Amino acid sequence: MARTSVTRPPSMKGAKDALGVLSRPGPNPVKHGDLGLIGLPGIVYTPAEGYQLPAVVIGHAWLQPAHRYHELLRHLATWGFVAAAPNTQRGPVPSVARFASDLNTVLDVCVGVRLGDGHVSVDARKTALVGHGTGGGAAVLAAARRERLGALVTLAASEVKPSAIEAAAAVTVPTLHLAAAVDSLAPMEGHAQRIAAAQHEAGTDVTLREIEKAGHLGFCEGRHWTSFLLQNRPQHRTRKIARALVTAFLMQELQNEKRVSALTSGNIPGAPVVDLTPEPDGEQDQQPSSGLLGIGG
Repeated sequence: MARTSVTRPPSMKGAKDALGVLSRPGPNPVKHGDLGLIGLPGIVYTPAEGYQLPAVVIGHAWLQPAHRYHELLRHLATWGFVAAAPNTQRGPVPSVARFASDLNTVLDVCVGVRLGDGHVSVDARKTALVGHGTGGGAAVLAAARRERLGALVTLAASEVKPSAIEAAAAVTVPTLHLAAAVDSLAPMEGHAQRIAAAQHEAGTDVTLREIEKAGHLGFCEGRHWTSFLLQNRPQHRTRKIARALVTAFLMQELQNEKRVSALTSGNIPGAPVVDLTPEPDGEQDQQPSSGLLGIGG
């Protein structure tokens, strides 16, 4: 079988066209499986075949099951990525440190094991971590510990314990943070913005975008019992924008794909870039880590 890689998108004219293209599934047929064979509950999606593919591991938000990310996992696989998500640390008081270790373990397995009956392999130089909510905080912790990583993405990232803000200064890979504009669990100002600012101050190539009208769980699909406790109305628009932005960023950073620049720089409708320039007199450092989240250990 010939060596394959991420499917290249067609030429796109501007951000609106690019959003339309990359929010839709790519051309690759997809297979999926269970991570239970490696001793961790979770799921993995892959293209039907391909060698030296990029790999992405996604960390779930507080209390959320991995199946709420099927849409994003499958979407990435249709564009040529191996995409996996562990289903660990789902209790009310998770160990975020252990979850970060789980994310790195799953990424190691994706790199070191032939998938898809031996017809799928991963290039160790093309790996990324993605995390949502507390999973975003865990992804930052995991990225700070990992020697070889290509990119980091968070969705409505939460400050956690150990501190993702403190760990962020050690994350040197290109990073995209997508924050939710209507987020009472982990408001951008006390969570994602402070994580991104720590990276920015350390000299990392980091971008923070605020998804307009998005809620904390707007990145999840379907319903869950937490829907009765947390803000969780269906948000197709939020998921559509996130799919396109995450796919474009990973294509750019893991595959050096230039055609996606309309979604990785400049103005994006509904997802403006947030200025990370430090506020005068250290005002930003004095902001509390507000919101309901800030858990772990």
